[in-house]
Amino acid sequence: MRNSFFCIDAHTSGNPVRLVAAGGPLLPHAPIGERREIFVRDHDWVRQALMFEPRGHDIMSGAIIYPAYREDCDFAVLFIEVSGCLPMCGAGTIGTVTAAIEEGLVKPREPGRVAIETPAGRVDVTYEEKGGYVESVRLHNVASYLHEADVEVDVPGMGRLRVDLSYGGNYYAVIEPQENWSGLEGMTASDIVGCSQKLRSALADICDPIHPDDARIRGVHHAIWCDRPVNYVSDGRCAVFYGEKAIDRSPGGTGTSARMAQLYGKGRLAVGSRYRHESLIGTVFEGRVEAEASIGPYSGILPSIGGWARVIGHNTIFVDDRDPLAHGFQIR
Repeated sequence: MRNSFFCIDAHTSGNPVRLVAAGGPLLPHAPIGERREIFVRDHDWVRQALMFEPRGHDIMSGAIIYPAYREDCDFAVLFIEVSGCLPMCGAGTIGTVTAAIEEGLVKPREPGRVAIETPAGRVDVTYEEKGGYVESVRLHNVASYLHEADVEVDVPGMGRLRVDLSYGGNYYAVIEPQENWSGLEGMTASDIVGCSQKLRSALADICDPIHPDDARIRGVHHAIWCDRPVNYVSDGRCAVFYGEKAIDRSPGGTGTSARMAQLYGKGRLAVGSRYRHESLIGTVFEGRVEAEASIGPYSGILPSIGGWARVIGHNTIFVDDRDPLAHGFQIR
């Protein structure tokens, strides 16, 4: 049997976003969090086939659009990438909105504004359109917060590190320069991947954060290594790690949200402040702390992230059962 998927490929500030426009599995009309559970249980082969090699690669990310269950949303999104079916993806949202608007997949109720139902909650997005193209996107992300500060963890080959656990749509280990890590300068991509893998494994033995409002969102699967900016217009620089070997080419939407929540939680960023976040390749997201927020017993923020994406092509992908590698593979 051959399955066919029509995809719109784009990138958000350098990070790939593959929007599945046709061929995604039919799911019952239910809240997107429930549909996510069904997708993971019954259809995860679709994610693996489209994200893993030979049709994808180590940093591949994507999304599938569905009708919204919530009446206050324009559409719903499942985020698929090499690391799983995520609750939220900021770069994925920016790329998805850009591709969906430019290619006519969605028709907003209000021009220049869409509300998206994600597994992490409602995400409001504004965008600027010129000549039929989306020039920029600002997503108003889910409430973000500092879950735990100054967690000490022993990392093989690095020694003891002090990290903060912060939530911005996904849970992150936030690492800043310290005695046993001097910063990003001089580190290769392979160095960052290796250190991140060791850190995540070490953290799994000592912590398991659970979202106060949704127990389905739990665990530290991402790391964000933070340092001084290279670009003088930026406030900080980062490398976001996810999956098995992926480093986000953008500054990371949920990563930037988690970083701002961490800085706010430590009294280093105030409501109304701007935080321009630089990626390893020099692209920049403009973060803003829009307001305070409460997440269960925690005090946090409502962040927004401004960025851009570009559509780079149409892609019809076949997944044929005759192919022994039909459902993809990863080299670990």
